[in-house]
Amino acid sequence: MITHIALAPFQSIMKVIAFNGSPRKNGNTNRALEVVLQEIAKEGIDTELVQMGCEDLAPCQACNVCVQKKDRKCKRKDDKVNEWIQKMIEADGIIIGSPVYFGSMTAQTKAFVDRVGYVNRANGNLFRRKVGAAVTVNRRAGALATFQSINDFFLIGEMVVVGSSYWNVINALKPGEIEQDEEGLRTMKDLGRNMAWLIKKINAP
Repeated sequence: MITHIALAPFQSIMKVIAFNGSPRKNGNTNRALEVVLQEIAKEGIDTELVQMGCEDLAPCQACNVCVQKKDRKCKRKDDKVNEWIQKMIEADGIIIGSPVYFGSMTAQTKAFVDRVGYVNRANGNLFRRKVGAAVTVNRRAGALATFQSINDFFLIGEMVVVGSSYWNVINALKPGEIEQDEEGLRTMKDLGRNMAWLIKKINAP
């Protein structure tokens, strides 16, 4: 399922795509990403939120077919990964969000970054100099490890990682608890504003 966030009054060719790695499409991670995207949309940048964690994603097999073919695709055709890769190629910014499961990102998020990352590297770093941001939702611990692991995907792909007023981490467990973390919500809003600013600077004539 894909959710589009309302745009500012004018349309822009610039775009940010966010991937929710939680299997709960209406959970706290989804809400955190919505907060970020709402700030970006206010700046006239198109946004898209993809419920990646709700899909049945197989892990990377390290088969090297993408290296041999160099066709910007994973060999698997039974899920949406290739569709998402194309959307990422067309976007100016990419956000990946994940809740913390057993101290790290979800299995869906790991499968996503491994397969997309492999195709990216096999084709000369397709996402080079695009703006990337990680968002993590945490009950108690593991958020920084998850945050770092997602940022590794961006950094290895030669992307530009944007920061916020603190780590892009928000604390919540039960549905709706995210609204109680006022500092975390401010951090998400600041992230959205900073990402929009940087994308506009990069795309300035």
